[in-house]
Amino acid sequence: MLKIVKYPHPALRHESRPIRRVDKELRRIVGEMFELMYENGGIGLAANQVGLPYRLVVMNLEPDARDPKNELVLINPVIARKSGHEEKEEGCLSLPGIYAPVARSANVTASAYDLSGLETKYRASGLLARAFQHECDHLDGVLFIDRTTARGEPELETKILELERAFTDARGGGEIPDDEAIAEEIARLEALRT
Repeated sequence: MLKIVKYPHPALRHESRPIRRVDKELRRIVGEMFELMYENGGIGLAANQVGLPYRLVVMNLEPDARDPKNELVLINPVIARKSGHEEKEEGCLSLPGIYAPVARSANVTASAYDLSGLETKYRASGLLARAFQHECDHLDGVLFIDRTTARGEPELETKILELERAFTDARGGGEIPDDEAIAEEIARLEALRT
């Protein structure tokens, strides 16, 4: 059973590996990721946010969030071009309660494969362009707090420290394995799918 990992879990800094095959297990993972995303009120979720080292993202930006026609499954997404500039507030399911302004490109041209193995091209602007960039950053081990213009502000730093303390406490209580065990599990998972 998957669960969303919270900052500063090492899986969030791991550069994800391309997926080489779509099978029943990947479809199960996608279904679980959508459920977690919906349960937590998100609009996007990258695989490393659930501890999986795969280049896989699920998204649904539409108001009728549980309508499958609004769901995007992005396997091995690539952003080919960016243009424009805008700064807006972002949040993240792996950094609950933290919101900060992030400067991003206003438009992106991207591609990804879906669960049927078909490649789709996207020309995105607005929230979809921002979501593509945010989630592709995740796959490269980059978090929105790395890009925020508010880094160093006391309120943001306090919230980040609170997450770090909660992580340390959970690890001390045996809820989260040590870094070596996490690295071994990530390597095992990479060998299964990439």
